[in-house]
Amino acid sequence: MGITSNVTPITYSGTNNSATTTDNDLGPNAFLQLLTTELQNQDPDSPQDATESVTQLAQMSELQYQQQLTSDFSSFQSNFSVLQAASLVGKTATVSVAGSTSSSSATTYSGTISGIQVEDGQPYFTMTNASGQTIESSSGSPQLFSTTEITSIGGTASTGSPTTSSAIRP
Repeated sequence: MGITSNVTPITYSGTNNSATTTDNDLGPNAFLQLLTTELQNQDPDSPQDATESVTQLAQMSELQYQQQLTSDFSSFQSNFSVLQAASLVGKTATVSVAGSTSSSSATTYSGTISGIQVEDGQPYFTMTNASGQTIESSSGSPQLFSTTEITSIGGTASTGSPTTSSAIRP
């Protein structure tokens, strides 16, 4: 029997090529290292079972397919999120931004979604207040809001001034 007879099934997690392993997982890099070591150390007069070689090649092919599928799905998710966010442009919204510390209360903003900006594959949007001015952060740059901070869409936009709320919504 080969070295891999007692190895747990291959699992892969993540969007890059680095292995994410726990005590029971064998990532792509560890699998390749184990396979290479096995091939280097096998006896040429008594090679490993051909069935085992085919099984290992099938596992490798499966691993490559899973990695590609994970990468493609991650890209799809990002593109879909951006498209959904883009459909919000021109709509009025209310957002609740959590405070900088766990004891800080949330700040609520209302306005019209005016633009979408993508950072690291995630969409963020800017808003204008009832006067048409862009809502700005404390540093004077346009405030970027995450779609996860939206508490309501529709209705009439208010002044766009921040208001403090004592309850933080998830």
